[in-house]
Amino acid sequence: MSAPTASTRTLVVALVANLGIAAAKFVAAAITGSSAMLTEGVHSVVDSTNQLLLMWGRRQSRKPADKLHPFGYGRELYFWSFVVAVLVFSLGAGVSVYEGIIHIQHPEKAVSPYIAYAVLVVAFLLEGWSTLEAFQEFKAAKGDLSWFQAVRHSKDPPSFIVLLENGAAMAGIIAAAIGLMLSQVTGNPMYDGAASIVIGIILGLTAMLLAHESKGLLIGEAADPVLVSSIRELAHQQPGVVGVGFILTVHSAPDQITVMMNVDFDNSMLAGQVEHIVCHIERHARERWPQVKRLFVRPMQGAARQLEQGSTAFEPC
Repeated sequence: MSAPTASTRTLVVALVANLGIAAAKFVAAAITGSSAMLTEGVHSVVDSTNQLLLMWGRRQSRKPADKLHPFGYGRELYFWSFVVAVLVFSLGAGVSVYEGIIHIQHPEKAVSPYIAYAVLVVAFLLEGWSTLEAFQEFKAAKGDLSWFQAVRHSKDPPSFIVLLENGAAMAGIIAAAIGLMLSQVTGNPMYDGAASIVIGIILGLTAMLLAHESKGLLIGEAADPVLVSSIRELAHQQPGVVGVGFILTVHSAPDQITVMMNVDFDNSMLAGQVEHIVCHIERHARERWPQVKRLFVRPMQGAARQLEQGSTAFEPC
C-alpha cells in the first residue's frame, strides 16, 4: 500500500466548507439561542484552524535539511498533526461538554428553531462535499486494506484527520438536529444541552484516535514491511554480499524514509569493491523508491546469522 496522502485540494475544500459552516452556525445560534448550534459553530472554527495548521505543517515539512536539522524538517507535519488532535479534544470536545452542562443547569428556550434546521441542512451538505473529496482520495490510496488498517498504516496524518474530522462533524450535526427536535417537541430545552454533550463525546473519541496515530508517527514508525523486504532483496542480489542482517527504517515524513542496514560482505573483497557495491545499492534504492532519502549500509561480519539468532539490532561488532 502506498500511504494515503491528502492533497492540498482536499485541505482547501475542507477549510472553505468549515469557514462557511461556522459563520452560518454562529448566526443561527445568535438567532435561536441553541446551545447545540453554538457548540457546532465552535466545532467548525476548530476544524478550520486545524486545516490551516495541517497546511502549515506540510509546508514546513518540505524545508531542506540544514546543520541544525540534518535529517530535515519532515516531522513538523507529525507535530502539527498532534497539535490538531489536542485542539479537537480541548477546544472542540471541552467547549461542547461545558456548554452542554451550562445549558442543562440553566436551560433557555430556543427561538426560531426552523432557522437552525435550515443551517444544519446546509452544513450537512457542505460537510458532505468535503467528506466526499477526502473519502474518494483515501479510498483510491488504501488499496486492498480495510479502512481501519489504512488509517493505522498511513504515514500522512492529514489524509485520515480530514476524513475522521468530517465524519465526526456530520455525526455532530445529526446530534444537534435531534437535540433541537426533541427540545421543540417536548418543550424541554434540556435536550439541546444534552446534544452538546453528545457532540463533545463524539469529538473526544475522535481526538483520542487522532492523537494515538499522530503520536506513533511523531515518535517514529517503520516503513512498509513490503518496502523493507524489497530493499533486503536488492542488497542480496549484489555480488559479494554474503548476507543481510537488520534493516531499520523510520519515516520522518510521508515521503521521507531513512534506512539503516547491516550487510555481510565476502571477506576476500577489497575495500574499493565494497564501496562500489554500497554505492550501487544506494543508487538503485533511490531510483526505485524516491521516498528513501537516506540509506546507510554498515558492513558487519555474520550480520545475517545475528538476525537469525534474534540478537539486538545494530549491536556492537
